[in-house]
Amino acid sequence: MRRAVLLAAAVLAATATLVAGSTAFVYEPPAVPTMAPTTPTAPAQRRHPTTPTLTRSQRDELTRALRRYLDGRTGDLSISVREASTGLSYSYGDGLRTATASIVKVDIVMALLLRAQHERRALTSSEKALAERAIKVSDNDAASALWRSVGGARGLASANRKLGLRDTEPGPGGSWGSTTTSAADQIRLLTALTSADSPLSSASRRYVRRLMGDVAPEQAWGVSAAGTGAEVKNGWLPRERHGGAWTVNSIGIVAIAGRTFLLAALSERDSTLRDGVETLEHVCGTVAAALVRAFIET
Repeated sequence: MRRAVLLAAAVLAATATLVAGSTAFVYEPPAVPTMAPTTPTAPAQRRHPTTPTLTRSQRDELTRALRRYLDGRTGDLSISVREASTGLSYSYGDGLRTATASIVKVDIVMALLLRAQHERRALTSSEKALAERAIKVSDNDAASALWRSVGGARGLASANRKLGLRDTEPGPGGSWGSTTTSAADQIRLLTALTSADSPLSSASRRYVRRLMGDVAPEQAWGVSAAGTGAEVKNGWLPRERHGGAWTVNSIGIVAIAGRTFLLAALSERDSTLRDGVETLEHVCGTVAAALVRAFIET
């Protein structure tokens, strides 16, 4: 009997050692019964990943850094950035509403695709050619033809309601470049290209993103400076109402540290196009880096 007890104790000790060194989440009691009552061991709790966040102090620090940089530059700027899978986001200057210039071409092509979906048809070869020219090389004549095709301002407004936009006002008449928008609304537009909840089909979403990923190299600036594999559309326009100062905008989707980020940066009253581009790229890089650190430090 004593030998049997010693043997059982040895088996229990060996089993406890194995369980202590195991990575399993739930403790399984040993198969050999003990000789005396024991207190049951509670199952180990499964650890869930912590959702990354920016604390108030981190947000304030980032905002101060942007203000210090922008204080030395001309113009007004708004930026909104969102990580696609977690929703981690940051915005600056969200009260700014400015002309879209050519970034609205993405919106127009998405409106075209929504119309085609409603009509249960694919784009025609002519529509595809116009869409490619409008996005890849920012062709204004192609954008004007598509603007008429979607029904102008009224048609774009109808599409934008389906896409969940709130702050975008289509330009009057044929002035699609005078459409006004916010950085937050452009993030909503980009979300409609990345979310399965989008009114656009998956094929339509892939189509627009492919066009944005194949813009002419000389137009691949702006938000693309924040990451890799950029899918981007930029807009630039000297405005008479601002004394010839530039409106410079950039929207896009980039990969950073294995994550997908949506970025929208809008500016107006920049002294030159080059100054506007430099401002957008610096601010996009600064904000994206801060959000990436939140993932690393979580």
